[in-house]
Amino acid sequence: MVRVAILVLGICLTVYPATRLVASLLDDAQQAEPSIEQPGANRSSERLLPDCKVLHGAPDTIINLGEVFQGTPADTGEELKLSIVHNTKPKVAGTNLQDNRLILEWKKEGSTEITVRALNPVTNTIVDARFQGTVWHPDYLSLALTVIGGLGIFLLGMKNMSEGLQAIAGSGLRRMISKVTDNRFMAVGVGTLVTMLVQSSSITTVMVVGFVNSGFMTLAQAIGVIMGANIGTTITGWILALKIGAYGLPMLGLGAFGYLFPRRESIRFAALAVMGLGMVFFGLELMKDGFAMVKDLPAFEAWFARFDAHSYLGVLKCAAAGCILTFLVQSSSATLGITISLATIGVIPFETAAALVLGENIGTTITAWLASFGATTNARRAAYFHVLFNLVGVAWITAIFPWYIDFLDDLFNLPFIRSLAGVEGDVGEAIDMTVRIAAVHTCFNVVNTIVFFPFASLLGRLLERLVPQKVHKEKPHLTRLDIRMLDTPVMGIEQSRVEVLRMADGCRKMMHWLSELSYQGGEPDRKLTQKLFNREEVLDTIQDEIVTFLSDLLSANLPHDVIDEGRRQLRMADEFESISDYIASILKFQIKLNDQGYAMNGTMRQQLNKLHDTVAGYMQMVIDACIQRNQSVITKANTMRAEIKHLVRTLRKEHLQQMTDEKIAPYVNVAFTSALNSYVRVSDHTLNVAESLAAIK
Repeated sequence: MVRVAILVLGICLTVYPATRLVASLLDDAQQAEPSIEQPGANRSSERLLPDCKVLHGAPDTIINLGEVFQGTPADTGEELKLSIVHNTKPKVAGTNLQDNRLILEWKKEGSTEITVRALNPVTNTIVDARFQGTVWHPDYLSLALTVIGGLGIFLLGMKNMSEGLQAIAGSGLRRMISKVTDNRFMAVGVGTLVTMLVQSSSITTVMVVGFVNSGFMTLAQAIGVIMGANIGTTITGWILALKIGAYGLPMLGLGAFGYLFPRRESIRFAALAVMGLGMVFFGLELMKDGFAMVKDLPAFEAWFARFDAHSYLGVLKCAAAGCILTFLVQSSSATLGITISLATIGVIPFETAAALVLGENIGTTITAWLASFGATTNARRAAYFHVLFNLVGVAWITAIFPWYIDFLDDLFNLPFIRSLAGVEGDVGEAIDMTVRIAAVHTCFNVVNTIVFFPFASLLGRLLERLVPQKVHKEKPHLTRLDIRMLDTPVMGIEQSRVEVLRMADGCRKMMHWLSELSYQGGEPDRKLTQKLFNREEVLDTIQDEIVTFLSDLLSANLPHDVIDEGRRQLRMADEFESISDYIASILKFQIKLNDQGYAMNGTMRQQLNKLHDTVAGYMQMVIDACIQRNQSVITKANTMRAEIKHLVRTLRKEHLQQMTDEKIAPYVNVAFTSALNSYVRVSDHTLNVAESLAAIK
């Protein structure tokens, strides 16, 4: 019985689908009108009707077939016989012919292929017109996920491309930053090149604020670099203007293989840059696909229609929208990609896209403004200049917006520009939209830089008045820049180097103050003594900041040269902190001796002063080599270290001889020998700094 039941069930499962299929075919046959084809007729099939795509619940669509078949082989002036000969899914779209009009009744979701036939009974000529009818319902979840996914891939691609380019040109980037002078042309050039490599004006500006905060860069230099950064960030639009969107996914795959398997570091980071570029284009294509759905939604179309840049108020509204969006996303490159996606598929017109781009230039200043919180006065001035530069620029460009758009159109209509950009036909064509938006971005920043450039010094003085210097002396620190600088490890390692050099300068100052206190004799000056001890504590704090910063930095995926530089800086920071401890200990010995009611005689003070001057000169030589990145100093450092050891041995012998010639109190003897040992330790750690500079382990 069980076998019989299973057999019956199998037959039912086989026959039922077949029965449904036959019923469906019969139903379709009943829906379609009978063919009017005649034997020997001349047939042709042409694409006369566009595909119809409507939202679920849309009203009937009426098509005048007389106009559709006009001019076809079947049209000889005679009355045509029309029929529907094919409708694959009548449950999607019902068809009806009334007075040479095709009425499409949209039903449920799906797609159907419809063929309309026209027969000329006189010439026995038949022409078929085929088209696709689609009824769809918006999937908002799919739209959101596609756009968010595309945006995420786009941002990750920008990050990978930036890291790859930074790793390839790391040493060149550091050299460029060190070349920045008060020459504004040089500063603008450096800002442009650095931003083109790091692919973000926000990162460059935050980096500049950090350099000003640490004293590595002046306000005048920062102003030039910030203007250049605004020009350099426009390279993103021109990268997107490359018509290689279809190759984004293959580039991503090839770059991934090139990054995972080769052992050579240069190949790996070049592949990382290629992979990042592929992700940028792939993410852009995903965003375009997601926004393509928006174009067919009346509600969204009506919402986007509010942003009309054909009036001054409309331009300001669009600029405000671009500013807010960039403020939320924290990346002008991302909002530029979104703007290009919307404009390319026709959701927004070119004028609206141009106004959005202007607003994005204001929104990108928020990052540097946030970085200025708690920074020095000059650092805040640099951040405020970035805001002022973009805000004033957008203000005067929006005031002449129609003429600005006409200027760009005239610019693109120049023969050599059109040839260079590969633009054919009318500049208003969708194929040129990305190029036009990139031109809006570049022209705005170039023209704005030209306008601001002659007044840079005047603006610097204006900022000095608007942001006055604080009454108390400011001591810049690294703390507030560590997280942001991790986005650009090649530049971050340069920032930490500035902090290491500040430690070196602190040790040099402590040696100078110690010399003043030693030559004074008697009870040390309390104010200068406290100053020396405070500096030792400051150096302890800076070392902690450097260690924390470099520990986070070195945990990232970095090229070997950056890793080696980071390790050298960690060692140098530790050596300079040790030097400051021993300098402070020498002063403590003197204070303790004075508190006990004793003092060194003139000969001892003279001997220690001689040793102090020798060690201080040795330290200054090594610090100068660190500033100049002079690794060859190690040879001279070893020679001078041997001279210092010989001097210390001589002083010990002289001290022993002095102890036999006259009576010296034990406390004085301990203080003197302890000072000798501390100076030896200072010279030892100074030699370690020279070895770190020369990459000697």
